Amino acid sequence: MKLILTLLLWCILWAVCWPLALLALPLIPILWLLSIPFRIFAVCLKAVLALLESLLLLPARLLGHRCERV
Repeated sequence: MKLILTLLLWCILWAVCWPLALLALPLIPILWLLSIPFRIFAVCLKAVLALLESLLLLPARLLGHRCERV
């Protein structure tokens, strides 16, 4: 579904401004490669926050309280 939506948006961009659409073709993979370090940082940050949450909730879990996650 995401691929179809991307293709549809690119076709609309092609119809509106074809030079910009042609410029986007080589730039999208480059931008994807540049975003990889930020994705790795986000995964690490999420892991650190999950560890911090589990450490903060440890006393409550030891006393028998069960967290209900949504």
